Amino acid sequence: MFHKEDNEGKMSSHRTELYASIPRTCLPIVYHPDYNITFMGLEKLHPFDAGKWGKVIHFLKEEEFITDGNIVEALEATEEDLLVVHTKRYLNRLKWSLVVAKITEIPPVLFLPNFLVQRKVLRPLRTQTGGTIMAGKLAVDRGWAINVGGGFHHCSSDRGGGFCAYADISLAIKFLFERVEGISRATIIDLDAHQGNGHERDFLDDKRVYIMDMYNRYIYPGDGYAKRAIKRKVELDWGTEDSEYLQKVELHSEGSLNEVQPDIIVYNAGTDILDGDPLGGLSISPQGIVKRDEVVFRAARRRGIPILMVTSGGYQKTTARIIADSILNLHQQGLIGAEALEGEGSSSLVTNMMCSSGSAGSTSTTV
Repeated sequence: MFHKEDNEGKMSSHRTELYASIPRTCLPIVYHPDYNITFMGLEKLHPFDAGKWGKVIHFLKEEEFITDGNIVEALEATEEDLLVVHTKRYLNRLKWSLVVAKITEIPPVLFLPNFLVQRKVLRPLRTQTGGTIMAGKLAVDRGWAINVGGGFHHCSSDRGGGFCAYADISLAIKFLFERVEGISRATIIDLDAHQGNGHERDFLDDKRVYIMDMYNRYIYPGDGYAKRAIKRKVELDWGTEDSEYLQKVELHSEGSLNEVQPDIIVYNAGTDILDGDPLGGLSISPQGIVKRDEVVFRAARRRGIPILMVTSGGYQKTTARIIADSILNLHQQGLIGAEALEGEGSSSLVTNMMCSSGSAGSTSTTV
């Protein structure tokens, strides 16, 4: 839990590459091919589509909304970056393959040498975590940002679970509090089908962070202790459908932002609410998910509050297409856009060199 209310952190913060300056020619959409986890088919033992992030980017390229050259390439979070939230003891525990197997819910991982687990499982998650931290700063600078990955909302400072090994939401907020003047209040709007017990445990007694969480009351994690951190709790029943769901999203998103006006919104936009999801237990249509994201972005943009979106859970093969369609809809509605790219006159090669964060052209994490 974090209690530091003053600016001391701004004076003593470690050196990080994650807040490097990003040119205005880059859209505040963060991604790296290393987000995707493929390793001898082991990833298929978890219902999570461990390559969905690359598929989202593929669809956005097909629609000519983005190119390789105009999005921001994520950097891997270093140990120093992670220690802003995580305990040293917890990070050391990740050096045991058994621990990682339990967190990722992929039992055969326990038989792998840990150097392979670090490279093929944890490095992609650290890169997504770096992407969320980078997107936090971009959201403040541009008014909005999307990390195509991230949203590991079951991980807290000293424990992981539910495929979440790093607390990227807590890290993004803590980085902003410590490093960006004028950012002293944050609201988390968590609309994944599962309770976001990780960030809730991290900010349990921190009055600077307001948490709205809307989730299926009957599924994992059922963390009663963490629920004490939720300021606006919306518990859903099995099979909740579009009409009821969207009404509650609008009512409670508006209510949360009317109750406390934050300096940043972190929006955990899980798509495991989709009808037929094996873990979410809700019955929301693809169109309902697209509309949900529009409602949240419209509430933020109307108030002029910066918003960071992370994609979180989503366990069906159609999930990537829905995420892409939602991002395209946000653009069509004028809630996000490529205004920064217009009239710049930069060639795609120059833009690519500037938006790249160091390892352009790297491929998926494969063996």
